[in-house]
Amino acid sequence: MRRGGVAATFVWLGMVLAISFLEAPLKFRAPGVTLPVGLGIGRLVFRALNAAEVVLAAAVVTALVVGRPSTGVVVPLGAATVLLVLQLLAIRPALGRRSDAVLAGREGPRSRAHLWYVGAEVAKVVALVVGGVALLRT
Repeated sequence: MRRGGVAATFVWLGMVLAISFLEAPLKFRAPGVTLPVGLGIGRLVFRALNAAEVVLAAAVVTALVVGRPSTGVVVPLGAATVLLVLQLLAIRPALGRRSDAVLAGREGPRSRAHLWYVGAEVAKVVALVVGGVALLRT
């Protein structure tokens, strides 16, 4: 089960790095991509990413429960899972409200939810790296 936990951890890490830190910022630099088009693409891509993350987090948690690894593995991988839940339940809804307003043509104050999401992504990447490396060493 350790191998499955290692695989799920590093696939999860790779997906977050590829989508959050490559695709998301680059799509707005593509010719012809307007803010509404970029937001529409982002919604679809992040919905799919988050669904895959939930599956991978469940695989990681299952591996941790079955394998009973050390605290040095459980804490960072547990933190990554908690960060995902925080993103899904608290931050993504705020981002959705902001993108709904922009898509409806309303400009209002900028939301800080995007900064919170990026901060959570950075923390999640660190947690996945630390937890994944610790799991490899067990």
